Amino acid sequence: MRLLLLEDDPILGEGLRDFLAAEGHVVDWCRSLSAARASLLGEPFDAWLLDWQLPDGSGRHWLGELRAAGRQTPALLLTARDQLADRIEGLDAGADDYMVKPFAPEELAARLRALLRRQQGGAPLLRLRHGLGVDLAGRRAWAGGAPVELTAREWAVLEALGLRAGRWVGKEQLERLVLGFDGEPAASNALEVHVANLRRKLGRDAIESRRGMGYRVQAEAADD
Repeated sequence: MRLLLLEDDPILGEGLRDFLAAEGHVVDWCRSLSAARASLLGEPFDAWLLDWQLPDGSGRHWLGELRAAGRQTPALLLTARDQLADRIEGLDAGADDYMVKPFAPEELAARLRALLRRQQGGAPLLRLRHGLGVDLAGRRAWAGGAPVELTAREWAVLEALGLRAGRWVGKEQLERLVLGFDGEPAASNALEVHVANLRRKLGRDAIESRRGMGYRVQAEAADD
């Protein structure tokens, strides 16, 4: 997933960024509310990780503004506020989850997986056309019933498309989701290489492409 991490503490922010990146996520780390606001303009994210108290404002209040504007990206509040009233306020502001500092990064990763499962409607497996199966929370893929080994970048492409199954994802948007701000140069053909490798491993028809539209995977309805 591509994550927006809003955290002003340099030690905690760097540690979370590195841990989540090692977990296979693309992390854009912002240390101020103004930087996060700028990052969110025109940039796609799969989840927001927001500190409450920041030098230039409140992540909780900003989340309320985003929800009021109709933004529904899953959000997790990270804060030292541990009172019941604070938890209620944060959740009522639109947070999908709430973590009190200090916390173990492994727990944060687990809560992100839980958010992802809820985003999938609780389904453990996303069934795609052409005999493909993707466990987005477990980060596993199958083709024809057999597990498929993917690189971190290949998985990031498949995950980004799987989260948007049935919808066309433009090339530039997919590049930003998979590579973030610090990925391969935009002028390179990195994305095309990753897509070609996925088609080689999963089948030529696994990922559709159309000029001017981008890329798409198609989901199948699960059997009752």
